Formats: sequence, structure tokens, C-alpha cells
Amino acid sequence: MIRILVIFLLMVTNAKPPKATEKVIARQGKVSFFSYTSVEDIKAENNQVLSVIDIDKKEIAVRMLMNAFIFEKALMREHFNESYLESDIYPKAIFEGEIVDFDPTIDGEQTRIVKGVFTMHGKSKALEIKTKIVKQDNNYMVSGVFETFVKDYDINIPPLLAGNIAKSISVEFRFEYQPYED
Repeated sequence: MIRILVIFLLMVTNAKPPKATEKVIARQGKVSFFSYTSVEDIKAENNQVLSVIDIDKKEIAVRMLMNAFIFEKALMREHFNESYLESDIYPKAIFEGEIVDFDPTIDGEQTRIVKGVFTMHGKSKALEIKTKIVKQDNNYMVSGVFETFVKDYDINIPPLLAGNIAKSISVEFRFEYQPYED
């Protein structure tokens, strides 16, 4: 009986606790967009984007404040926030999705598809984005480019200005993740 008790105690003391969910976070991700028009190119950058990846579940979430985009001209920023995106009513854009066939054990570069839903201006759109993921040590860098359309998010553009705003917008992103600690 003592032998069984000793074996049981050894098994209990050597048992590992369940693994905590591993998450990585990017606190200052970068999202930029570019729109070509015959009148003037429109570009802006936001360096205050938050993103978290749940490594075990292969899920990704991105949140950004719309009024954090910086433009070349103050008037562009004002029109973007007040007239088009209505940032006072819709302050954030959110992406939530999964990284398809992601293998967190691979060091180096992987190209994967990220499938998810992007919500902006109160409208949600399913997206599939080709994404480059680079793992070095326990840090990850995720980057990519995708096209999106103004009409998908019910952004009202006055007919007088419609020729000045492109119908599609090129969005580029880059996130550098580090291990998340509660």
C-alpha cells in the first residue's frame, strides 16, 4: 500500500500544470492606406494599432482608432474623420479572424491566409488576406496588403467629390508581436 501511495505522490508532483493559452501582442502596430485619384493621392498612417494573436487557437484580433490616422494635410484628416468615417459615431475599426494552416512551431517565414471579418463604419465584411508571418525566437512579425472598397462600408461620398475619392483603397499592415503577459 505504501508503494502505491509513493508512486501516486511521485506522479502528482511530477505532473505538469495545464499549459496556459499562449498569446502575443503588438501594442504599436502600423496600418496605412493609399488611394490614387487624378486630383490628389490620399495616404494616411496609424501607428497606434493594437493586435493580439492567440497562438494555440490561431486566432487574431486587431483594433484601431480611426482618428489616429495621420495625413499629409490637416484638411484631409478632418474630412476623413468628420465627413466620411464619422469617427465620433464609429471610433474603431475591428478585425477578428483565424490564421489558416498556421504552424507556430516553424521558425522563419510562412505565408498564410488570414480569414476573418473586418468591421468599419458600422458595417462588417468578410475578408481573406494573404499574410506573411515571420517567427524569430518567441516574437512574430505579421504583414500584408489588401484591397477594400469604399462602398462595402456605406461611406457616403458627395457626388461633387466622388471623382476625388478612389473606389478601392489599398491597405498595408505590419505588426511586431511579443509574448503577452497578464
